[in-house]
Amino acid sequence: MVTDLASRRQFIAGMLAAGVAPVASWADAGGPRYLSAAARTDGAYVLCGIDAAHNLLFEIPLPARGHAAAAHPKRPEAVAFARRPGTFALVIDCASGEEIAQLTSPPGRHFYGHGVFSQNGEWLFTTENDYEAGIGRIAIWDASNGYARAGDMPSGGIGPHDIKRLPGTDTLVVANGGIDTHPDSGRTKLNIPTMAPNLSYCIDGTVFETATFATESHKNSIRHLAIAPDGMVAMGMQWQGDGIPSAMVAIHRQGDMRPTPLTAPTAALRDLNGYIGSIAFDPADGAIFATSPRGGVVHRYAREGMLTDAYVFPDACGVAPAVSGVLISTGAGQLIALGHDTAESRLAHLRWDNHLVSLV
Repeated sequence: MVTDLASRRQFIAGMLAAGVAPVASWADAGGPRYLSAAARTDGAYVLCGIDAAHNLLFEIPLPARGHAAAAHPKRPEAVAFARRPGTFALVIDCASGEEIAQLTSPPGRHFYGHGVFSQNGEWLFTTENDYEAGIGRIAIWDASNGYARAGDMPSGGIGPHDIKRLPGTDTLVVANGGIDTHPDSGRTKLNIPTMAPNLSYCIDGTVFETATFATESHKNSIRHLAIAPDGMVAMGMQWQGDGIPSAMVAIHRQGDMRPTPLTAPTAALRDLNGYIGSIAFDPADGAIFATSPRGGVVHRYAREGMLTDAYVFPDACGVAPAVSGVLISTGAGQLIALGHDTAESRLAHLRWDNHLVSLV
């Protein structure tokens, strides 16, 4: 597949030399189904494209460890974000492997490792920490004008991490984790006693709805999101309190006052070690899969229900929808198809980072 991709790149270069400018699509990058940052065993960091059969299509160098990526809805462009609290993001042409632009957060800000494009691909939205003011912001970048920064807007809370878009709309959904941090204090969490996470919905620069937990769950930091085709939002949390939380996964529909926790036995919650790394819906039946790299387990929840299955996969973190079920990535280089059929492959020279990003 990599050889095929190299041939496509030579073909595109030949057309450009002949004065013909083809309209590039993700097919020109080999038709990846997923993107993921990874660390190579030689110490290099890369952004990888993976097809539906779990073949590696490309490895594009990154200057430092990556976190998540945002895929352009039309062009073979990906924005690779530095791991929080990073101050850079690279826009990469995945067909040629070349850097298109580098995004830099303004003074007093840092990225949170996530972003999403508008429906038409003209705008990129990224989560940022205004650490001097102690508030979250959503930066706006003009993808039709060299990714120039066009401004920002409120995130609706503190510590915005993941950001998604409701299907078929430009309504943004933001996971405000509620945790205040400052680079002078490293990754120290400054406001745990008073933290107040929320899920916010934004459109046209305005936060028009927020959903918060009940008081006893205010130390459940909302970190990662998955969106079902019908607009249901699933969220994975990271517990900042003592003891074992009552839930680590919750769902929400726009218009509901509060998220609905999904239940699990105490022993299963203990196994998560207070940490959900990624979350995804199974497109076949709407089940929700949540990974815990710290616990080395993956949970499966029935849609709007309770825990149905738990799987032991050491250092499993990335998860994204597959044709039937989900695909899971691990820090040992494994790609595990989990659902109606189970299959596993491993790329020994790669160590997958936190997230698998689906292009479908």
